[in-house]
Amino acid sequence: MKNKKLVYVGNNRPIRDAALKVTGQLQYTADMKFPHMLYAKMLFSPVAHAKIKKIDTSKAEALPGVKAVVTYKNSPRIPYNSSMRFYEHKIPETEYLFDDTVRFVGDRVAAVAAESLEIAEKAIRLIEVEYEELPAVFDPEEALKEGAPEIHPGGNKVAEIKTEAGNVEEALAQADYVFEDRITVPAIHHCAIETHVAIATYDSRGKLTVYSPNQNTFAFRIIISKVLEMPMSKVRVVRPAIGGAFGGKLEAVIEPVVALLAKMTGRPVKMELNRRESIVSTRTRHAGVFYIKSGVNKDGTLVAQDFRVILNTGAYATSALNVSGAMSHKVFKVYKTKHMRFTATPVYTNTPIAGAMRGYGSPQAFAAQQIHLNRVAKALNMDFVDFQLKNLVEPDGVDPRFNSPHGNPRPLDCVTKGAEAFNWASRPKTEEQGRFKRGIGMAIGSHGNGCFGAHRDVTAMVLKMNEDGTATLFTGTHDMGNGTVTAETQVIGEILGIDPENIECIEADTEATPWNLGDYASRGVFVSCNAAKKVAESVRREILKEAAQLLEVPVEELDLVGGYAVSTKDPEKKATLCDVIVHGQRVNQREIIGAETFASPAGVTSYGAHFAEVEVDTETGKVKVLDYVAVHDVGKAINPMYVEGQIEGAVQMGIGYALTEGLELDEKGKVTNNSFKKYHMLKASEMPRMQVLLVEEGEEPGPFGAKSIGECSTVPSAPAVVNAVSNALGIDFKDLPLKPERILKAIQVQK
Repeated sequence: MKNKKLVYVGNNRPIRDAALKVTGQLQYTADMKFPHMLYAKMLFSPVAHAKIKKIDTSKAEALPGVKAVVTYKNSPRIPYNSSMRFYEHKIPETEYLFDDTVRFVGDRVAAVAAESLEIAEKAIRLIEVEYEELPAVFDPEEALKEGAPEIHPGGNKVAEIKTEAGNVEEALAQADYVFEDRITVPAIHHCAIETHVAIATYDSRGKLTVYSPNQNTFAFRIIISKVLEMPMSKVRVVRPAIGGAFGGKLEAVIEPVVALLAKMTGRPVKMELNRRESIVSTRTRHAGVFYIKSGVNKDGTLVAQDFRVILNTGAYATSALNVSGAMSHKVFKVYKTKHMRFTATPVYTNTPIAGAMRGYGSPQAFAAQQIHLNRVAKALNMDFVDFQLKNLVEPDGVDPRFNSPHGNPRPLDCVTKGAEAFNWASRPKTEEQGRFKRGIGMAIGSHGNGCFGAHRDVTAMVLKMNEDGTATLFTGTHDMGNGTVTAETQVIGEILGIDPENIECIEADTEATPWNLGDYASRGVFVSCNAAKKVAESVRREILKEAAQLLEVPVEELDLVGGYAVSTKDPEKKATLCDVIVHGQRVNQREIIGAETFASPAGVTSYGAHFAEVEVDTETGKVKVLDYVAVHDVGKAINPMYVEGQIEGAVQMGIGYALTEGLELDEKGKVTNNSFKKYHMLKASEMPRMQVLLVEEGEEPGPFGAKSIGECSTVPSAPAVVNAVSNALGIDFKDLPLKPERILKAIQVQK
């Protein structure tokens, strides 16, 4: 297989459910209906921090058609963490299904299940709540100060995570120059097309089934089992189609509540949040304050960096430790400096809950770092591309914390290839045309490939051959529209010599598929496709054994090509896979089936370099991105079309992060831009001309040398755009997003 020409891997292939999507036949959770199904609505808190003095649900309960009303008074008092992944996961458990204290505007107060959505909505309005308001704090730095309102017992500091290498203080003292910056990044909404929705059924045998478009079915089973005190054998979680996730469906947000209502009523219950509810009451990206200090020499050598980060985790812990920990590791993978320190402090505030979002800490960390280093390069009168080429890690580089190899990192190739395609050297860094100013900028970024080194990173799969030579894969993968399962079929098809179209897939069902850690941390290709490769190789061995007996040819002289087992010495001697499988059943009384578990063997890193040209209207403050080049080190593209699509979508998210997006709160903690009318996502008409290029130098532990792209692709985009704006105007911007009013204010100050 090693030197064999690839047939399916490396080729463009449409996503498996594309036809279902474009014809409207793909069924999402919101499309699903069950007999006698009830509809649920949630009552959310209108205040940022308060004790519930009194709650009266009698009028709601008396409303005809209402079947259940649940509050803190009649729900389980079992603490949990909605980002829990393992049975024994040791993370702060600060959440309850319902509590007698609300901690942000949008916190859960009560829920109703009724015969119709209209009745449920009316019942919610009939619930009377008397709040005893408590002091609130919305700024994470203020929340750390002595005397700040305490949101959870023990104080507002969730934890402190610190990683370091070398001697940062000594290296800073010896550097020719030391630069310091304070940079802030906002909380943003995931903006998935599909809002949060779930359906739960509870039958007379005591079996609970939850249908949820989530990224983490096995973890959701753990959480629901824990909170409702049910054995896991009685809890099934099924993932229907997902209409986008981006990390927002990694944590169990509404599923435990829907499950409780189904258990209380004994009937199917469906809850679907609207856009306002999803923006405010689900999850956001962590906002953060970054204090960065860099020591550099006159020749541009980066000798030391010190990061001190304060993250706003919002009202509950959820993914605070996971995101902080992940963030703390990424910055050690990029530059050759041996002296680095990263300290992250997640903090409780009375703001919407922060959780997982595409990039899992990397977009924040690299936005801050790259904006800072762009300023450093300008202060040294050094081209930023030259600065990057001087300092970026090389293929034989090592992680300074452990002195362990990075693998095959190719950020230098990304920068070189991107600078050439963008024509960086000959473009003016800044250009003025009347009221319009143009500028170019660039940035680099990285992201990991799974959870190796943090915790167990395992995926199991089952692959079964059918009598006609086709196959069925049972995979715990949650395809979120990014084509991961299609990539798995390409890998399997390559190994078994069958068209991926002939591989059917059963996906993400805790009772039908083997265990999977979940789809996050960019595990899709590096871990899950490796699992697919391993189980395919196991099945291949069994097929070849059976074919050798059928054809009377030694196993080592056989290959699988185009749906046949073929003799490599006599190509005319062959048998269809159908013949081989039937031979196994008829002669040897066995089925050819494989079950394998794959554990990630390494923590490799993906890299990218992005280049942007912008035009700034100095009278309105509006920024338009004109031209864009994105180059990524992907090892090997399993499906280049997917890779390009992932990068293009990531750039759209990144430009929004840089220029237009960010949750805005009033003085009472209420989100004021809680609809797409007010929350400005970048439209197609606002996107720039774009070129996507790949660096494919292979990553040895990856399947066919492949590594991830989904999250890494969004990491360098925001700082590339911000740096272009800074270069255009000659102003160092340190707070995202660069909305027109912020730009106009900076221009006014500059005058």
